Amino acid sequence: MIKVPDAVFVATQPVDLRLSFDRLAGIVRERLGREPKSAAAFVFHNRARTHVKVLLHDGRGYCLVYKRLDRGTYRIPLAIPPGAAEVLVSRRELSLKAE
Repeated sequence: MIKVPDAVFVATQPVDLRLSFDRLAGIVRERLGREPKSAAAFVFHNRARTHVKVLLHDGRGYCLVYKRLDRGTYRIPLAIPPGAAEVLVSRRELSLKAE
């Protein structure tokens, strides 16, 4: 079972979801300015908001969760401060309700 960390950051810009562990960890470091091995989860989405990947580190290694919707789109947080690379969301908001 994967435990969802208390801190969950959603990237505000879409990324190429063909990327895997190391490249997504690099984006966390370079674009988000955070440590990917921290006790946080990092959520990435594609341009159409139909797919998401969640990257987290469980203390022993990276975990990657990938989900594709059959219909609808993911609701990306609307309250994005200007110029923000990521938005902190609650664990409840991570439920990623589809529109």
